[in-house]
Order: sequence, then C-alpha cells, then structure tokens
Amino acid sequence: MTQSPEPLEGTPLIAPSSTEHPLYEPVVEACRSVYDPEIPVNIYDLGLVYTIDIDAENAVRVTMTLTAPGCPVAGEMPGWVADAIEPLEGVKHVDVELTWEPPWGMDMMSDEARLELGFM
Repeated sequence: MTQSPEPLEGTPLIAPSSTEHPLYEPVVEACRSVYDPEIPVNIYDLGLVYTIDIDAENAVRVTMTLTAPGCPVAGEMPGWVADAIEPLEGVKHVDVELTWEPPWGMDMMSDEARLELGFM
C-alpha cells in the first residue's frame, strides 16, 4: 500500500478557483443561496467553499468543507450546493467534494459574515 506524498512545503492547501471563467460569478451567487441551517449566513460568505473549478466544457467542481465534521447536514449539504448550481445556464455537470483539509476556521469568514454574526 503506497501512501500519498506529503504536500510540498509552501504548497497551498486550497486550490485556486477559475475566477476568470464567465460562469464563476453565477456559480458564486448560486453558492450564496445555500445556507448552513445552524448559522444564518450563506456557505460562501462563511468561507465553506474552498475552490470553484470550471473546465473548458463548463463542468463545475466545488471543493468545500463544513464548520465541523459532526455537522448534522454533512450528508445533505453537497447535494444542496449541486442543486443550486446545476440549473445555471451553460453548466454541463456539477461535482461537489467535501474536504476537511484545511479545517474550517472563523478567520475564513467574509467581513459581511463576521458583521452579520456580531464578530465585528
């Protein structure tokens, strides 16, 4: 059994998003329509969406996390995100992957989310 190699020193744990793709902003807005049921802030501003990767064929791959591994909606949240993105015009396929690396932290929230939750 081979082990996966350790990431190289300085390698970012969060892959870059396809920010230049024309579908990027609509996908972000779709992610903003999904809320963590325990926190009154959308998952994008909470910092739960790590990467939005959109390829040349308009297949969307979202890498996201949850506030905690024991989150009661862990099994449902990826489906909610896919359901929000799939109806967008031009999207061919959506794949949502959960990751726990790096672990989510409150420092990943947007300023809007911090303000909404009274942390600012």
